[in-house]
Amino acid sequence: MLERLSPALFVLIWSTGWIVAKFVAVAKADPLTFLILRYVAAGVLIAAFALLVRAEWPARGRDWLHAAITGILLHALYLGGVWWPISVGLPAGLSAIIVALQPLLTALLAWPLVGERLSPRNAAGVAIGFAGVVMVLTPRLVGIDAGTLEGLLVPIAVGLVSTLAVTLGTFYQKRFAAKGDLRTITVIQYLGALVVTLPVAWAIEPMQIPVTTTTVLVALWSVLVLSIGAIFLMLMMIRRGAVSRVASLIYLVPPTAALQAWLFFGETMTTVQIAGMMTAAFGVYLATRK
Repeated sequence: MLERLSPALFVLIWSTGWIVAKFVAVAKADPLTFLILRYVAAGVLIAAFALLVRAEWPARGRDWLHAAITGILLHALYLGGVWWPISVGLPAGLSAIIVALQPLLTALLAWPLVGERLSPRNAAGVAIGFAGVVMVLTPRLVGIDAGTLEGLLVPIAVGLVSTLAVTLGTFYQKRFAAKGDLRTITVIQYLGALVVTLPVAWAIEPMQIPVTTTTVLVALWSVLVLSIGAIFLMLMMIRRGAVSRVASLIYLVPPTAALQAWLFFGETMTTVQIAGMMTAAFGVYLATRK
């Protein structure tokens, strides 16, 4: 049952990350410091549970290294590369389009890296899904002028690096960390992410998080639902399914986030955006069919 529901649950949960990022920005919390809080809290909770149930830890040093590298790619570089640009002014819509390049990169790299071939139907689904995402997000980018974009070159570059990191991270997870207990593997991943994120946050941020009701609730959601629930679902799907099909689910995240922004923040939705959601869903349907 969980395997059947996991794609829908993952999209619904993962899309709330955009809402969380917006709350964090509004609360003026330092983004990398907030991510460090997520890594530490989630890692401690999962480690305690793993010890309680006597979950098996990797026996070889190379397995620890592989898990740490996936953590650096999937958490430190990806999440940090999404949250920091948004905190310095990169529009969330533009960030989402950059992230939406992941399924395209995954489709291009699936054969040379892990030997996965896309059928013509799956390839068409990848292209259609990206078109749907662009339809959803383009209305949010209309007011951005060339001068503003020029000032965002560094955040855009960081966003592109984060997209490449999560793409390579999914392949690395599939290739080198496909075995072992997901609970202990996840703890090691957060350790790897912490080792990379902490010195960067120390260097560029005041490392402050205002303690308010909003930040506490957002932190609880981030740790329990995003860093534990969504990550377990993603790793489980990567382990049990084709990387390209799992990556295609990312196309549904921006439309779902746009719908949540409409519900929580009253952001308007146009007919083009609604059509884009339907197009993205159809593309994911084609891309994920076996």
